[in-house]
Amino acid sequence: MKKDILKHQLVPEHVVLNDSEAKRVLKELDVHPEQLPKIKTTDPVVKAIGAKRGDIVKIIRRSATAEEFITYRLVQD
Repeated sequence: MKKDILKHQLVPEHVVLNDSEAKRVLKELDVHPEQLPKIKTTDPVVKAIGAKRGDIVKIIRRSATAEEFITYRLVQD
């Protein structure tokens, strides 16, 4: 039986941004895509959500103190 890693309690929510969302985020953060932290195409979550090289992934972590912490990663090889 194969487990769905996206449902594991320790795996935060990952969302692939569409082009307009990615442009908006880059503008808000005033950065170029290559300035974002990286996540590899071989990462199990990247594979599970179907992200590809060049995509920007939004990671939403739930926290007891901050409620929600959002970060972004650039998918690379």
